Amino acid sequence: MEIEDISATTSEPQEIDQETQDAIAIDRARGDFRVPENHKYDAGIGLNSDTVDYISSVKKEKDWIREFRHKALAVFEKKPKPTNWATEDLNNIKFDEIRYYLANGQKPTRSWDEVPPEVMETFERLGIPEQERGFLAGVEAQFDSEAAYSNVKEELTKQGVIFVNSTEGLREHEEIFRPYFGKVIPTGDNKFSALNSVVLSVRSFIYIPKGVKLKRPLQAYFRIDSENFGQFERTLIIADEGSEVMYMEGCTAPKFETTTLHSAVVELVALKGAKIQYITVQNWSANVFNLVTKRGIAHEDAEIRWIDCNIGSRLTMKYPGVVMKGERARGEVISIALANDGQHQDTGAKMIHAANNTTSNVVSKSISVGKGTSTYRGQVHIPKHLKGCKNNTECDALLINSSSQTDTYPAITVKGNKHVTQHEASVSQVSKEMLYYMQQRGLNEAQAMSLAVNGFVNDLVSEFPMEYSAELKRLIDLEMEGSVG
Repeated sequence: MEIEDISATTSEPQEIDQETQDAIAIDRARGDFRVPENHKYDAGIGLNSDTVDYISSVKKEKDWIREFRHKALAVFEKKPKPTNWATEDLNNIKFDEIRYYLANGQKPTRSWDEVPPEVMETFERLGIPEQERGFLAGVEAQFDSEAAYSNVKEELTKQGVIFVNSTEGLREHEEIFRPYFGKVIPTGDNKFSALNSVVLSVRSFIYIPKGVKLKRPLQAYFRIDSENFGQFERTLIIADEGSEVMYMEGCTAPKFETTTLHSAVVELVALKGAKIQYITVQNWSANVFNLVTKRGIAHEDAEIRWIDCNIGSRLTMKYPGVVMKGERARGEVISIALANDGQHQDTGAKMIHAANNTTSNVVSKSISVGKGTSTYRGQVHIPKHLKGCKNNTECDALLINSSSQTDTYPAITVKGNKHVTQHEASVSQVSKEMLYYMQQRGLNEAQAMSLAVNGFVNDLVSEFPMEYSAELKRLIDLEMEGSVG
């Protein structure tokens, strides 16, 4: 999370007319609903050692997990917020006013019929059961602090695929889980990874055995439904030698009067020749602080690919990374960020080359609407002793009007002379000339604006699976409501 600050680029286009301004509005009808709170377990407000003991006791954890949490608490209390290089808005997170654990105590069911009715209503409205029936190999649906549903197709279970929440993973598969847990992203990586380690509760654990190649994706869905709450997702995916997996996650929350915190940690391990594709379509409401640390380790001939769509939230800070540990390993980050009024999308990528003949690719596109701010931060590191490494970095920004803003901070460190690197960055605007040209073809100004925005991201949208590509286009259309051509 600590990324070097270097020169920024900012551009301001011309104002657009009121018709188009009025058309650009946030509509979160699909995710903006809530059910009445009904929690059996509540750790209360604020964070201290008693909070840790309460969570650990409710979850009936082993002593080493309780100790892990307490050590993380000490690290969290010492770590500063990264306001020296990031936004001062982080100071508006009031850690002593957050509820850190809310749950009903039920175990995740294997059948939608057994999910509590009020929770089931939520996931039905979000379309999760339908998606599972249609094209998914397995689903985990997580509500506030715990999973309500967790299931994987029977044929995958027979092949040794594990897809459970981490409580089950620790209890039933500790020999696989424990050696990798907290190793890719250590507790002390940054303040928010430390916080996650203290109160982690919503957790997914996936293991793909040697040679198993999943033809259909796995999905997890994260839902925040409680006021003044913090959700602390923890995901660990291990792809054994020669295996392949696609994992997709979606997330929503209704609009609350107070701010909400989502602080996640995602660890990926791709062993020799394995491939992991991790896809996120984020649709948080505009009051959520979304602070996520994502990193993967790719061993010899392995590939880790992050595909990331960031829509919604008050503030998102997310920089998916890949450490290319083995020769011929490959890392890639494909990302889209859309910042509307009052939103700041602070996103990017981190690529660490740690072996010869490794390859990394970063393609980022951001859109700033109204008074929204988009920030790209990228770090690429290739040490002097390596040879044959390649990197491509592209970061493009689109500004809708003069009040929107974009900043770019690429930090590319390449030592030695046996590598190939290239970097490209651009800031563009939807010009009056472009709008005029399209209007002459029968579009109104709002429709022309929408067409321009969709054209800007179209090449990246095509990288998403068909089902998520359609969802992504729908979410973008909602953000640009009223100007869809």
